[in-house]
Amino acid sequence: MIIGLGTLINVLSIIAGAAVGVLAGSRLNLKTRELITDILGLITILAAAGAVIPMFSSDYSQSLPKGWTLLSILGSLLIGGIIGSALKLEIRLEALGENLRKKFGAHKESSFVEGFVSSSLLFVIGPLAILGSISDGMGTGIDQLSLKAILDFFAAIAFAASLGWGVAVSAIPVGIYQGIWTLIGLLLGSVLAQYQIDAMTIVGGLMLLSIGLRLLRIKEVAVGNLLPALAVAPVFVYVLNSFVN
Repeated sequence: MIIGLGTLINVLSIIAGAAVGVLAGSRLNLKTRELITDILGLITILAAAGAVIPMFSSDYSQSLPKGWTLLSILGSLLIGGIIGSALKLEIRLEALGENLRKKFGAHKESSFVEGFVSSSLLFVIGPLAILGSISDGMGTGIDQLSLKAILDFFAAIAFAASLGWGVAVSAIPVGIYQGIWTLIGLLLGSVLAQYQIDAMTIVGGLMLLSIGLRLLRIKEVAVGNLLPALAVAPVFVYVLNSFVN
């Protein structure tokens, strides 16, 4: 099995799904495209609900000091949010999308940046991106990334139908992000305990909820500034775990 094949398939599935979505989207009226975005927002919230389930598991709670199940997530988000705000990640991510919009010749009034930012965050957040990439790097198979590729393909169709070509460009950060985790899997093997993966999944679930709220035009949360929380979470719970008898 070729290392990195899973991520390559995933990247191609996003581009293909976006192409189908754009072609289909051009045949849909504004109300229909808005409805598709609303549906995607609801599905994103549903995915977020599934991602936070590990927080209520006995295995996760027993890995932390008593009373720290919720506080571990709060601490990870606060620390990650402070880091992200200091680095101005949301602004930088939107600026990257704007530069790519100009490079690809999309109109300023188009939803290119929104499509790039929203879909990038959606595609990189979640356990499959991490676990699948690590498994790919360790040479134990690409089953998880293959499943993710199928899911991302249909999500890309839905996104691109209303948000345009920015969705296709999101394949770039997806490739970089999953490529890094694939490299970690190749060099270090299994680097995370299950409770650390659970912490990342829960934090990612709350970020997915934020994306869903943005898609439904309920609340604009600076999700980009929360991205460091995905890296903070496994380290934070590891420190807490050292206090467990």
